[in-house]
Amino acid sequence: MTTHQPIRIGVLGTHSTGKTTLLKRIEMELRAEGITVGRTGRLAKRAAAAGLPKMQHHTARSTEWIMVQGIADEIAAVAQGAEVVLLDRAAHDAVAYFHAALEYRGETAPRTERERLLTLAATQLPKYHLLLATILDESVPVDAGHVYDPRYRRLVDHHVHELLDRDDIPHLRVHSDPDSQAHIVDEAVRSCLTEALV
Repeated sequence: MTTHQPIRIGVLGTHSTGKTTLLKRIEMELRAEGITVGRTGRLAKRAAAAGLPKMQHHTARSTEWIMVQGIADEIAAVAQGAEVVLLDRAAHDAVAYFHAALEYRGETAPRTERERLLTLAATQLPKYHLLLATILDESVPVDAGHVYDPRYRRLVDHHVHELLDRDDIPHLRVHSDPDSQAHIVDEAVRSCLTEALV
C-alpha cells in the first residue's frame, strides 16, 4: 500500500461497548493485507495514572488532556510509518464523556470551556476517513472486572450520539450483534483498501 496521507479510523462510544475489540479485529484484517497499522488507546487509564479524574468525575482539564494526548499518539503513529491509524476514542468521544459527567453531577461548565473543547474536537474531524460509533446495548453483560454506574454509561451513550447527530458528523453506527460487527469490520477494511488505490 502506498499513500502519502495515512488513513485514520476513529471509534467512539460509551464504555464496554466493544470499541477496543472492534479496532483489534480491524487491525488484524488490515495486517493480513500487509498494511502497517498504528493504534492509540488507554487514554482514560493514562489520565487517571497522571492524577486526573475520569468517568463521572471528568473535568475540562482531564478532557483536554485526553484529547491532546490522543492527538499526540496519532502523530507518533504516523511518524513511525503507520499507513492506517486506529484511534480508540476519537476527539468527540472525550467531549461526550465530559458532557455526560456534567449532566450526571448536575453542573454546567462555562460556555467558553465547552466551546474550546468542541473547537479542539472539530479540528480533528477533517483527518478522519471513517468514524465508528458504538451503540449501548444493556442486555450485553459487562465484564465482571469492571464496575460501572449504569446511569453514567447511558448518559455517555446519549451524548456521543447527540454530538454526532447535532453536528451532522458522518459516521457508521455499530450495534452489538455479531453481524453488525462483522459488517463494520468489512466496511473499514474495504474503505482502507479503496483509499489506498486512489
